[in-house]
Amino acid sequence: MPSWSALESLLCGAFAGAVAKTVIAPLDRTKIIFQVSSKRFSAKEAFRLIYSTYIKDGLFSLWRGNSATMVRVMPYAAIQFCSHEQYKRLLGSCYGFQGKALPPFPRFLAGSLAGTTAAMLTYPLDMVRARMAVTAREMYSNIMHVFVRISQEEGVKTLYRGFTPTILGVIPYAGITFFTYETLKKLHAEKTKRSQPYPYERLAFGACAGLIGQSASYPLDVVRRRMQTAGVTGSSYGTILGTMREIITHEGVIHGLYKGLSMNWVKGPIAVGISFTTFDITALKLFTQS
Repeated sequence: MPSWSALESLLCGAFAGAVAKTVIAPLDRTKIIFQVSSKRFSAKEAFRLIYSTYIKDGLFSLWRGNSATMVRVMPYAAIQFCSHEQYKRLLGSCYGFQGKALPPFPRFLAGSLAGTTAAMLTYPLDMVRARMAVTAREMYSNIMHVFVRISQEEGVKTLYRGFTPTILGVIPYAGITFFTYETLKKLHAEKTKRSQPYPYERLAFGACAGLIGQSASYPLDVVRRRMQTAGVTGSSYGTILGTMREIITHEGVIHGLYKGLSMNWVKGPIAVGISFTTFDITALKLFTQS
């Protein structure tokens, strides 16, 4: 593995996150709208919502909230990828695997720590992005307007509503995602004797990683979105268990806690595959040119 500087990792991570999230933004916005409502999800209803939004508000309305996504995802991805490289080096020296592929548990731990670090440092931006995705343009005109209005009307603490389920979800999600991707790359290198996979192979590895990671942590993602948007949906979700109980009581386990998962199976692998591939290829190009 090349020894990238922290700045290179930050830049490559920011670029990778921006590309991946922009590609799947319409699907992401649609998923959030269903997650925070009591409507039953289906692929037909999801694409009907996308089409009606396009007809009513135009093509670019499908990317509403994407500016907030970029403000959040670029620092999030930058911190996540950069800290992952640092955690890998730290754990490698601790376990005696400096410069080599880590054993399974440290590999999982490096991903979990990277995801947790990024989530802790960028959480209010995720809250703002969720609010912008589920409200009309008249309610929040821009990112700063969301921050100011939430702070004034609901209190600064509201910017951290849903923080606990986010962290609880990020630990398995980031851990499993990075673990799966790094493991597939390691197995590929052992089998093919090639140190670097082709881009399409990286996409496939990232897609598998995203599919497994997001499926494992999805119920906490639904809980997080419900708590984040409670102020604008008229709900009173206060705790993780209380939110879960209310969702299960009124919507059931499958149609409530796993609402929109099938859409995540489409957008998640695409986003993670693009993100990992973009990061690796960009970082390798920077390394070979330096």
